[in-house]
Amino acid sequence: MPVAPNQNFPVVLARAQQSDLDNLVAIRIEAMRESLERVGRFDPVRARERFLSGFEAHSTHYIEVSGERVGFVVLKHHHNQLLLDHLYVRPSAQGMGIGAAVLMQIFKTADAAALPVKVGALKGSASNRFYTRHGFQFVESGEFDNYYVRQSVAPIGPAC
Repeated sequence: MPVAPNQNFPVVLARAQQSDLDNLVAIRIEAMRESLERVGRFDPVRARERFLSGFEAHSTHYIEVSGERVGFVVLKHHHNQLLLDHLYVRPSAQGMGIGAAVLMQIFKTADAAALPVKVGALKGSASNRFYTRHGFQFVESGEFDNYYVRQSVAPIGPAC
């Protein structure tokens, strides 16, 4: 499914398969390594196990730009909300608006279903600023993560 970015390149979401596990884990580790090292929690074995424990292929999409897989996103329906379980962009592709383009698609889905979107971000990670910059509001802090919610925006309908 194409995403409408503000850039000169198309960002495409392509469904992942069960057989993509190793590649997805590698992307996750690459994208999170710096943040996890900064807080003294980098452990590739634990990162793999944590990802595998909640993996659902039907909720997982690669993020592709010009045919190259630059990241992935996992969006799950969870208790009357959408859970943005993972959004990773390889460090070499960060800062180009790819994550923002993916969020735009997620927001369209959430708004059409009138559902809020919840996300967690590792404390001390730049992803905290990314999510607040894109309309997420801080709701709580856990041991290692901060949690944010972006409320759905009701579509503008005809006046009564």
